[in-house]
Amino acid sequence: MPCHNQQMNNVNSGQEHPMKQVRFANNSDSSVPDLVSNSGSENVSIQAESQESLGPQLKLLPLNDQIRELQTIIRDKSTSRGDFVFCADRLIRLVVEEGLNQLPYSECTVITPTGYKYDGVKFERGNCGVSIMRSGEAMEQGLRDCCRSIRIGKILIQSDEETQKAKVYYAKFPPDIYRRKVLLMYPILSTGNTVIEAVRVLIEHGVQPRHIILLSLFSTPHGAKSIIQEFPDITILTTEVHPVAPTHFGQRYFGTD
Repeated sequence: MPCHNQQMNNVNSGQEHPMKQVRFANNSDSSVPDLVSNSGSENVSIQAESQESLGPQLKLLPLNDQIRELQTIIRDKSTSRGDFVFCADRLIRLVVEEGLNQLPYSECTVITPTGYKYDGVKFERGNCGVSIMRSGEAMEQGLRDCCRSIRIGKILIQSDEETQKAKVYYAKFPPDIYRRKVLLMYPILSTGNTVIEAVRVLIEHGVQPRHIILLSLFSTPHGAKSIIQEFPDITILTTEVHPVAPTHFGQRYFGTD
């Protein structure tokens, strides 16, 4: 499988130059490769239409061949569980990194070991993660790999057997969550009902929707639309918007299929 090459800062004449900071996922069509299959073209069209109708609250990771391959392997029914988990973890890491990129930061200056000043940035404190059990727990390690000391809450929502409506069975958050920016983790957005209920619970605990960034891997147009219509200030970050979501994700990841 292809691997990402590590990138290093160029040092010229003993002077260090700061790298350009990219702050937001690119929602423009220029991020899409020119050479795609017919099905790939259809996917791009679906995603473009979804972004146009839902506006800036829906953010897509810039599409590249690495992401397309990971999406393909995860959707392939013949993929072994080992390969499935490996590729899912890679895709989760990409989403988490971009999710962190949406958080507030401030500029700062540090002194390098060679004595030069470096103008950089530092992220503001006061962030936390919340995973929607059980599939959302698959994204926890990816967040911890990026933020070792971040607080992570959990919420369990299941469909009521009689009414078929989403019902909260368990919720535990940091006591000061109302003051934090929240990275809400749920890999597959199908109908959006589970996430809508989770956001309602967060609001009940004092979290403002504009402080919630929903991290997902795959979303249907209906799922994303339902969430944004209910909470126009929420941000959704995903890798793909497609009518068919890989709803087998949780079972395959945890080996319960």
